[in-house]
Amino acid sequence: MALPPYDLFDVRSLLTEEERAVQDAVARFTDERVIPIIGDAFDQARFPKELVSEIAEMGLLGSSLPEKYGCAGLNAVSYGLICQELERGDSGIRSFVSVQSSLCMYPIYAYGTEEQRMRWLPDMAAGKVIGCFGLTEPQGGSDPANMKTRAVRDGDDWILNGSKMWITNGNLADIAIVWAQTEDGIQGFLVEKGFAGFTAQEIHKKMSLRASVTSALFFDNVRVPEANRLPNVKGLKGPLGCLTQARYGITWGPIGAAIACLDEVLKYTKERILFDRPVAATQSAQIKMAEMARRITLAQLLVLQLGRLKDAGTMQPAQVSLAKWNNCRMAIDIARECRDLLGGAGITTEHAAIRHALNLESVITYEGTETVHQLVIGRELTGINAF
Repeated sequence: MALPPYDLFDVRSLLTEEERAVQDAVARFTDERVIPIIGDAFDQARFPKELVSEIAEMGLLGSSLPEKYGCAGLNAVSYGLICQELERGDSGIRSFVSVQSSLCMYPIYAYGTEEQRMRWLPDMAAGKVIGCFGLTEPQGGSDPANMKTRAVRDGDDWILNGSKMWITNGNLADIAIVWAQTEDGIQGFLVEKGFAGFTAQEIHKKMSLRASVTSALFFDNVRVPEANRLPNVKGLKGPLGCLTQARYGITWGPIGAAIACLDEVLKYTKERILFDRPVAATQSAQIKMAEMARRITLAQLLVLQLGRLKDAGTMQPAQVSLAKWNNCRMAIDIARECRDLLGGAGITTEHAAIRHALNLESVITYEGTETVHQLVIGRELTGINAF
């Protein structure tokens, strides 16, 4: 009996019935609703907003949060599988869900008041309110402690000044989770779209994540009520805690991109005839595709264990760093190799490989570059901070 080409170690058999059902439902959505339109959306640099209501109806927004807030209450492995199947369609779709779920809904749940949770989370789960996460700044990048955005107390309000850069969903967002320096350390604020002095400017001319909205945010004496401050965290542990949640999903997502590329190239090399035989019949092509399958299998086993650790409450940030480093590198290498096997046809968005390769240039960079995660592991091994 032939092994499934994208699951050579039968990792699926280790999933629960509910986890398999979640994966199957999201896989159908990706096959039927995302893949048919995503190449054109990428070409047009258009985020397919028409999919948001369907994504929400499936319970994919804030899927790991409790049902009392209108969320699905799924476990971490199910959330990972959601990310994997969405990114099999496109990194931009997975990024939308990651930001909404892990970077916006999670901090309201983890760091907010019950009033804030009830005000925002049900509508965010329903896709009626879209969020974005304002941490990265033009001069900051991998050094979030070098934050220039400031919030100063003024009576019962806060006055916010500064800017944020490379913000997914920025121009879509009804609410921004903005991190700012205060006299009492870094704090988080819920900045609503209509607040005077708050503007978002979409970033164009992107060659990556073209089917995603990326923006710069600007704050010019924005008055934010005290009721919109996240009171239950101070310091960098707030935004970094959010990033750990989002990075966890990113460890799963690139597996989907890699599977999409391998699936495409397996079919193409069987049909493409060169020198009187299919490309798939050559040793060089088989070795390359075998290497892809090996790396996908290792990545699948890595994230499943990571998910089990997260569900057990024992997952450590360094473990997330190792998985993001490994799986993003795996996926971008596979996407580039698949583009090569497709030959000249591989440079068009009629095929998935070049689109995934370009998207993964962002995925391997955002929420911790490869170098940052390597240094996290180096620090774990040596006890010495080399940042």
